[in-house]
Amino acid sequence: MSYLMSNYAPLEVTFVKGGGCYLTDTKGDQYLDALCGVGVTGLGHSHPEISRAIQSQAQKVIHTSNWYHIEHQEALAEKLCQLSNMDGAFFGNSGAEANEAAIKIARLHGHTNNIDNPIILTANQSFHGRTMATLSATGNPKVQSGFAPLVSEFIHVDFDDINAIKAHTDNANVVAVMLEPIQGESGVIIPADDYLNQVQDICQANNWLLILDEVQTGIGRTGKLFAHQYNNITPDVLTLAKGLGNGVPIGACLAKGKASKLFQPGSHGSTFGGNPLVCKTALAVLEVIEKDNLLGNTMQMGEYLLSGFKSKLSNSDKVLEIRAKGLMLAIELNQDCSSLLNAALDKKLLLNITGQSIRLLPPLIMGKAEADIMINTVCELIDTV
Repeated sequence: MSYLMSNYAPLEVTFVKGGGCYLTDTKGDQYLDALCGVGVTGLGHSHPEISRAIQSQAQKVIHTSNWYHIEHQEALAEKLCQLSNMDGAFFGNSGAEANEAAIKIARLHGHTNNIDNPIILTANQSFHGRTMATLSATGNPKVQSGFAPLVSEFIHVDFDDINAIKAHTDNANVVAVMLEPIQGESGVIIPADDYLNQVQDICQANNWLLILDEVQTGIGRTGKLFAHQYNNITPDVLTLAKGLGNGVPIGACLAKGKASKLFQPGSHGSTFGGNPLVCKTALAVLEVIEKDNLLGNTMQMGEYLLSGFKSKLSNSDKVLEIRAKGLMLAIELNQDCSSLLNAALDKKLLLNITGQSIRLLPPLIMGKAEADIMINTVCELIDTV
C-alpha cells in the first residue's frame, strides 16, 4: 500500500544515485538520463562543484528569513540581472511560483494604469504551472480539467500567430502578453524567428508588459543562457526555474524598468524563496556554465544530435518532423508513441513522450558518446512502432 496521493503514475524504477549523465537504480542498473528530471539537472547528477556548494552552505546556514538580508540571494539577484539585462529579482521555489509573481506584476501594472479588470494574453498549448493562477494561464484544457472556476482574466490565442495578438489591441483591458519562447510541454514547438520581436513591438506600442516564461528554455537549455537572446530582445518580465538550481528548488521572477518597481513591502513574499542554500547552489550553477563553456557544448551537441537523427531517420515513413533548439529536441511521429516510454526504460534510456512526440532534454554536459547512444536507441525505438 502506498500512502502517496495518486496524482503521479511513476514508472517501475527507483533511482538511488547518479553521476554525470547517468542514474543508477536499486538493482544497480545504469540509465542514460536524456530527460534531466524534465530539464532540471543540466549539469548532470552529483556534479562535484554543485555538491560542494550544497555541502558547504548546509554546514553554515540553510535558512533564515526574508525579514533579514541574505548575502547569497543579493549576489544571485545581481548576477542574474546583469546576465539578463534586468533590474530586479524575486525568488520563489518553482517555475509556477515565478509565474505567479509575473502574473501579480502584470495585474499591478494594470491597476497602476487604472485598469480594473486586467487581462493577460497567453498561448494555446502553453504550460505555465499547476497553481490556480498558472493553470488558468495555461492554454491546455487537460491541465485545467476539474478545477473550475478558473482564475480570470486570461485570453488564450494561437501560438506563433502574430495576427491573433494584434486582434486584441483594441481591448483596453489587456495589460500583458505571457509566452514561452519555445513551447516545451506541448512538444518543443518553435515559433518563427521574428515572432517574439513582433510581439514585443505590439507590447511596447500598447503599454503591455512582455512576460517570457523561460522556466524550461532558460539557463542554457537552447544554447543561449536565455532563449530570447536569439531575438536580441529584453522582456519586461522573465521567469526562470528548473536548471537554475540543478535539482534544488528555486524559481526566479526578473523584471525590468517600471515592472521591477511594482512590488512593495508586503505585496508579495515567500517563506523559503531565495534562502541561503538554494541561492548559493544557483550561483555555483551559473559559475560552472560559464567556466566550462557549457553554452558552447550545448550548441555543439544539439547540432550533433539533430544531424544524427536527420541522417538516420531521413527515410522513415513514421517521422513527421524533428524540432530542435540546442538540447531541447522533439521527434514527432505520425502516430501515438506512448508505448515507447516503457520500451525506452527497458533499453536503459530516460526520455519523455508528449502526444505523438519523443522529447529529449539531455544534460548540457553530455558528449558524443552519450549522443550516439541517444541517437541509436531512439531510432531503434521508432523502428518498433
